[in-house]
Amino acid sequence: MEAMYTINNYEVAIIGAGAAGCAAGIYAGRSGIKAVLFDEGMGGGLAATAPKIENYPGFESISGMELSQKFVEHAKKYVDFRAGEKVVDIKKNGNDFTISTTADKKYSVKAVILCTGATHKKLGVKGEMELSGKGVSYCATCDGFFFKGKKVVVVGGGNTALLDAIYLQQIGCKDVEIIHRRDVLRAEEALQKEAKEKGIVFTLNSVVKSINGKEMVKSITIENLADKREKEIRVDGIFIAVGEVPQNEIAKMLGVELDDQGYVVVDRWQRTNVKGVYAAGDITGGVRQIVTACAEGAIAALTSAEVLGKKYPY
Repeated sequence: MEAMYTINNYEVAIIGAGAAGCAAGIYAGRSGIKAVLFDEGMGGGLAATAPKIENYPGFESISGMELSQKFVEHAKKYVDFRAGEKVVDIKKNGNDFTISTTADKKYSVKAVILCTGATHKKLGVKGEMELSGKGVSYCATCDGFFFKGKKVVVVGGGNTALLDAIYLQQIGCKDVEIIHRRDVLRAEEALQKEAKEKGIVFTLNSVVKSINGKEMVKSITIENLADKREKEIRVDGIFIAVGEVPQNEIAKMLGVELDDQGYVVVDRWQRTNVKGVYAAGDITGGVRQIVTACAEGAIAALTSAEVLGKKYPY
């Protein structure tokens, strides 16, 4: 086995090749910054799972996979893209960072941009994974348009679930129903009142047991937790809004400040509390949209010039 040596070819390491990471790579490369972009998969992030995207400027309709591939191909023109190479350890040594990956390689860089994103919490029920993108969605803003005139349910009881339900109702979904496992909602009273006024149905103290269908969602089976009775509800779509899990393991390794939900705290220039560490995209919370992730990635890349002895005319 060859002895592991440290690669010093790069100034910035970008971790995560979703929208934010690809944008950071493009802006870094175009600014004369030598960057390496790591992704444990093939890139694309959560956006790659969206059946269609119709709210990204310049594309009236495009699949999430196709748009993500365009991001990755564009980024490859400006960075060294390391697909399938996962960062497993990272340490700060003075002004430098040492990164270890699953490829048994070590890299030394001057700055790190965290674009590790977040993952949707899953219900973990039968049919959820099989019908993802076929009536099962985790993003009302992304996919709601395709359910105009159709019956949908939203699972969850927090602000996101209520906002999703209100949004789905106002864009023209025929019937909107909220299903929540507790007997009271966690969402703000104002949102609950608005949802009720709009005729949204609340089914409380109930859980989804299975999502049913072959090619598309046809129905769901729910259980009432009080009497343990089950019933089947015919639906065209199910929007799961039970939270997201930030991918913050690398941030924790670096001692980066997190908020009470585990998202990385940044300033308006995408700086974290650790000098030389920046963050962009879903890992920072916020509205978590592709367009904002791209903007944050660009800002992070340009700001990183401050620790590289480079200048950028803000």
